[in-house]
Amino acid sequence: MHTSEKKVLGVIGGLGPIATAHFMELVIRMTDAQTDQQHLDMIIYNFPSIPDRTGYILDHSNPNPLPRMIAIGENLVAQGAQFIAIPCVTAHYFYKEIESAISVSVINGVRETAAHLKEHGIRTAGIMATDGTISARLFAQELENVGITPVIPSAKRQKDVMHLIYNNIKANRKADMERFHAVSRELHENGAQAIILGCTELSLIKRDYAIGAGFIDAMEVLAQRSVVLCGEELKEEYHCLISN
Repeated sequence: MHTSEKKVLGVIGGLGPIATAHFMELVIRMTDAQTDQQHLDMIIYNFPSIPDRTGYILDHSNPNPLPRMIAIGENLVAQGAQFIAIPCVTAHYFYKEIESAISVSVINGVRETAAHLKEHGIRTAGIMATDGTISARLFAQELENVGITPVIPSAKRQKDVMHLIYNNIKANRKADMERFHAVSRELHENGAQAIILGCTELSLIKRDYAIGAGFIDAMEVLAQRSVVLCGEELKEEYHCLISN
C-alpha cells in the first residue's frame, strides 16, 4: 500500500496555527512507516488570517471565512491534492459549500467522529466545542444520524469551554483544568458514555494533560482517516481512538 495508491493530502490550515501543527504531527505519528518515503505527501496552507468561524456563525455581519477557505482549497487541488482536510471543527459548518466548490473529496471529521463512536458501541456522547459548533448542531446532527444521543453542556459550562478555547489555548496560555473537569463531570452526570473533544484547541489539552478515559478527539479522528483514505498503513494502537 506504500506505492501507487498513495494520495496527496491538502490541508486548509491556520485555524488555529498550533492546531494545524499538531494535526501534521498526528498524521506522521499514526502512520506505520519505517522510512521517510512511506509517510504521506502533504501540502499545508497555514493562513491564520482567515476570519473567525464562530464569529461569523453567530453573527453574519462579521467577515465570512468561506471565500478564503475555498480559494485555498482550489490552490491545493491545483498543486496536486487529492483529499482535503480542515483541522478546524467549526469550519465544518461550511463543509457542503467547500466540497461543492472544489473537485476533490473533503474529509468530514465531524461525520467520521460520529461513525467511530457508533462503531465502538457508544450510545450517548457529550460534546465539548465552540459556541458556533454547538449552535449549528454540527456534532449533534451527525450523532443523531447514526442513532447516538448528544449531550451538550449547560450555559454556564459552555462558557467554561469557550474560556478554555479562546482565553487559554488560542491565547497561548495554560489550560484551566478545573474548568475542563467541571464540564466533563457535568456531561458524564448527564449520561455521556464518551465525550467528544470537538475543537482542535481542546485536542491540545488532551496532548498536554492527563484527562483520563472516555474521551475522543475529533482531530485525531481526522488524522486517522487522512492516513487511511490517502492509502497509508495505520499503526495498530490508533484503530480505536476512545481514550482508556
